[in-house]
Amino acid sequence: MIIKLNDLGQVYLVCGKTDMRRPIDSLAYLVKSQFNLDPFSEQVFLFCGGRKDLFKALYWDGQGFWLLYKRFENGKLTWPNTENEVKA
Repeated sequence: MIIKLNDLGQVYLVCGKTDMRRPIDSLAYLVKSQFNLDPFSEQVFLFCGGRKDLFKALYWDGQGFWLLYKRFENGKLTWPNTENEVKA
């Protein structure tokens, strides 16, 4: 299956740090319980670790979850700690 980026819904940044050991079900529960959003929507949820050198993307394609994991070998992400720091 191919994910077409122009078919994706909104992208949500989960501010602050997330425990990167969390599996799919735990991240989906976090989306539902803390943000009152539907993890089964066709939206993308991005999570960042405490060292800001890796992130996970959670996406439901209608048949199952995709969990994309990216680790930067050199450098770090500029990741917002609060909603006030989020920019378009």
